[in-house]
Amino acid sequence: MLRSLAILVLLFAPSLALAKARPDLDKDVEAATAQFKSEVKGGDEVLENAKGYLIFPEVTKAGIGIGGEYGKGALVVKGEIQQYYSTKSASIGAQLGVETKAVLIAFMTEKALKDFENSDGWEVGVDGSITIANVGADGSINTTMRSDKPMVAYVYGKKGLMADVSLSGSKFSKLEG
Repeated sequence: MLRSLAILVLLFAPSLALAKARPDLDKDVEAATAQFKSEVKGGDEVLENAKGYLIFPEVTKAGIGIGGEYGKGALVVKGEIQQYYSTKSASIGAQLGVETKAVLIAFMTEKALKDFENSDGWEVGVDGSITIANVGADGSINTTMRSDKPMVAYVYGKKGLMADVSLSGSKFSKLEG
């Protein structure tokens, strides 16, 4: 178990030590938004109807028995970045591999957006639940999922060997500075 933890530290240390400068993160957010629009059919419509969205251009997940994931992103409202955030989670169980993915969480109601903005730290399943949209192999999404839920998550641009698309236990925290 200690060996697994040491491997995770080695995997995540470079990305934690080399924190991206804000201009680079801004560019990554812009690119990830464009990727969302091109890879997810109806992505434009989702963003037009959302009151705001939280986007993480690259979330890295690694696990060997013990797993963890980390990423940096931004809250975008009316086309403007409002605040920078990090996401992280840890898990224990049957898992092996490394993957990266982009995550976009659309706030479909004003209340969901305000509740998120007014929180100091936010955890999926504790502070609110997020519906994960079913994205088909052709990029299509279930339209009923995005229209009647306060928060809908989209996971896209996956690279790697882990199959989990759960956000359960993910924590979102404001980045200061």
